[in-house]
Amino acid sequence: NKGTFGKLLVIAGSRNMAGAAVLSAKAAYKSGAGLVKIIRPECNRSIIQCALPEALLCTDIASAKALETELEWADAVVLGPGLSQSDNAKMLVETVLKTAEIPLVIDADALNIISDNMTLLNEHKMPVIVTPHLGEMSRLMKKSIANIQEDIIGVAGEFAGLYNVTCVLKDFRTIIAAADGEKFINLSGNCGMATAGSGDVLTGVVLALLAQGYPAEEAAKIGTYVHGLAGDFARKKQGVISMTAGDIISNLPLAWRLVSE
Repeated sequence: NKGTFGKLLVIAGSRNMAGAAVLSAKAAYKSGAGLVKIIRPECNRSIIQCALPEALLCTDIASAKALETELEWADAVVLGPGLSQSDNAKMLVETVLKTAEIPLVIDADALNIISDNMTLLNEHKMPVIVTPHLGEMSRLMKKSIANIQEDIIGVAGEFAGLYNVTCVLKDFRTIIAAADGEKFINLSGNCGMATAGSGDVLTGVVLALLAQGYPAEEAAKIGTYVHGLAGDFARKKQGVISMTAGDIISNLPLAWRLVSE
């Protein structure tokens, strides 16, 4: 039944940023998730329900206790896409990191919030995958983008080891670094994926794998590869100039069919 294939919590979106939540949740459904619940403000309700009627919705979580109840329901959670850096967003990030006992994907604004208080990342109890782009990694590591680019593999590995996480450092070739020191370079994908929302799609794909029981390192590797593969299919249809994040989602079924056959 639908519960067998993972109950996912997507804590994403904010006023004028509902699309981030939709993209993550839709990508998760296209990657085998059984149930997806989105937590965001009431102002996003009609947008999300029209764009993704399959999703459950929980709006205006105002207290840590209310969020803890939702975390007990879920098998995995993604935190950050389009979240903003409001006081409420900070409460959500702090509560998840301190109390969640399920695997976690951290992206975007959640990473920006953490960058102001790196001790938060020492709070996690369960496997964590972080998916920063170079700008976010610059803020997290207090290093310039140019410095990171000089040794992108080393920086990803350093961060993973420091905070006991799996680090998916996004660039033209994405680096996956595990806390045990293993590092991988993903070779799928293309420059047409350098478009708004592409990272939100990635978080949804990886989250779906976590919720289905994949270990964090495997979820990161497989999810990143399939995300890039869907982008390669989109490139053949739309070309690099016209590709959007929605095109990546539309081609996830082809990518999953290829890797599963």
